[in-house]
Amino acid sequence: MSIWKTSDNKAIVSSTTFESGGGSIAPIPEGTSVLAAPVEVRWKSYEEEDYISIQWQVLAPAEYKNRRVFQKVKVNEPDSAKADRAKKMLTAIDANAGGHLIAAGKEPDDSAMTQYLVGKPMVLKLGLWEINDKTGNWVQAVSPKAGTAPPATAAPAAPIVDDDVPF
Repeated sequence: MSIWKTSDNKAIVSSTTFESGGGSIAPIPEGTSVLAAPVEVRWKSYEEEDYISIQWQVLAPAEYKNRRVFQKVKVNEPDSAKADRAKKMLTAIDANAGGHLIAAGKEPDDSAMTQYLVGKPMVLKLGLWEINDKTGNWVQAVSPKAGTAPPATAAPAAPIVDDDVPF
């Protein structure tokens, strides 16, 4: 079967326009806790600003499963207070994933972040942003998955009570 034919073997007519339909998906409500794991972590740059981009995949609860949350961790932010918060966020993410990046004692590269962070589930508390009539989610907080403890080398994270998280 050719890629230029439909599943019922009809030729696809050349066209310069296409609309697949579907609709927009509403963001996850403010303050919702989800179990998620990074599926991509890498350095990115926008308007001469370098930041760590994390793409999270929601694992639970079922109503949000497989949704994606995009996070910018701006560890190089010119505002030192914001940069410090971003560094603490990265440290918490690393601690929940085993603490390997901070233990290395150097700035992580894409390879190290992929190796040590991707696929490591943790609980995210999500916020809601709205800019220019668009809305989306942002990561307010991270904490360990219920029933897990951070490694001894990591700073202890605030515990999650099983009653607070439905998974």
